Amino acid sequence: MKTLQSGPGSIYDVLGIGFGPSNLALAIAIQEHNAQVPDGDRLVAGFLERQPRFGWHRGMLIDDATMQVSFLKDLVTMRDPTSDFSFLCYLRERGRLVDFLNQKTLFPLRIEFHDYFEWAAARVDGLVQYCSEVVAVKPVTRDGEVCWFDVHSRDPDDPERLIVRRARNLCVATGMEPHLPHGTVLSDRVWHTSELIPRVAELLGNGTRVRRAVVLGAGQSAAEAVDYLHRSFPGAEICSVFAKYGYTPADDSPFANRIFDPEAVDIYYHAPRDVKQSLFDYHRGTNYSVVDMELIEALSRTMYQEKVQGTQRLRMLNVSRIREVGHREDRLDVTVEYLPTGERDVLTADLLVHATGYRPQDIGERLGEVGKLCLRDEEDALLVGRDHRVLTTPNVVSDIYLQGGTEHTHGITSTLLSHTAVRAGEIHASLVARRLTATAARSATADSR
Repeated sequence: MKTLQSGPGSIYDVLGIGFGPSNLALAIAIQEHNAQVPDGDRLVAGFLERQPRFGWHRGMLIDDATMQVSFLKDLVTMRDPTSDFSFLCYLRERGRLVDFLNQKTLFPLRIEFHDYFEWAAARVDGLVQYCSEVVAVKPVTRDGEVCWFDVHSRDPDDPERLIVRRARNLCVATGMEPHLPHGTVLSDRVWHTSELIPRVAELLGNGTRVRRAVVLGAGQSAAEAVDYLHRSFPGAEICSVFAKYGYTPADDSPFANRIFDPEAVDIYYHAPRDVKQSLFDYHRGTNYSVVDMELIEALSRTMYQEKVQGTQRLRMLNVSRIREVGHREDRLDVTVEYLPTGERDVLTADLLVHATGYRPQDIGERLGEVGKLCLRDEEDALLVGRDHRVLTTPNVVSDIYLQGGTEHTHGITSTLLSHTAVRAGEIHASLVARRLTATAARSATADSR
């Protein structure tokens, strides 16, 4: 396994924390840049990832689930349509280009797009160190200025030992973490959808009988989990619990989808706070707590067929909330309240799956004392530049870039694949421009001496 250089004598122009699709796209942009410029203009980059290999929502890689974003919004095409890291180049190399075109679809299978990510990650393998959990980031000062960051990560060969790498800039892309209702206790019977596939495989592998499973949530992941559990356990009753009257269809109409255009980020970024909030609220239906119409119709069709046959296994407990979960040795007692009347019913269940979404990780927790150098607004939200660079105290001359966690400044695409290629290009351009500015400033200082 290749090991990234470490020690104070080896300084990175940028060190990425996390290596999901966002930082993968940045790694590609940097590798392509370095292949086109003289040695002295190349960016020294590295990426640290705690997982043992590249992985993106592996727990939800349902075999027949499709992407909700066009394949043209891959890792590179929106930044550079000529890049050989595109999804189409991947298909050509895999020998499936014609077959894919014959499907007449913009939306690949999710497992196929994950394979595309792995294919791309393997081509920039020299820039990433896996099994390297970052445990601390510390500022390094010179003459009162923070000029570098020392990133402490676990040694892949000895997790008790820490490796320190120094960087002029950081790019934090640690992704989202599962969001769970307050007081939730995870167990062998209580999961988040991020664990769905391996958990189901384990139960099927050891022959565990599932008589009833409850799924909490009303978004795409919830509907997919309901459908997957219904197919995986043909003798079980699957109960979907949500506060809405029914699943809400995703708004993927052409005009609504313009909220994902690169130009929309500029509009959002420069808009007043109240306009930002309005735009976000207006367009939540493109991504949050919504379900593809095709899946909604399939679930409805299944429910009707079961009613006709008199063996209803799929139940929608709408306008309802889970109020209590009792843990027994061999079961769960899930108390569900029907909101219009307040009536409560206790469901004896073998599984409870939370399809309750994700939330961004707090940069303060991730960066420790370096997080204290980041400026915040009156609502304690990070101040972030249009180039995704966190505003810092005046004595910090190094930069921290964010990929994710910037919905309050950059809008709904902050955590979505739709803007991945463009965002990577913007960060790459900022790194190059600020490096040139710093080099020019140092030259001017030397000439004045």
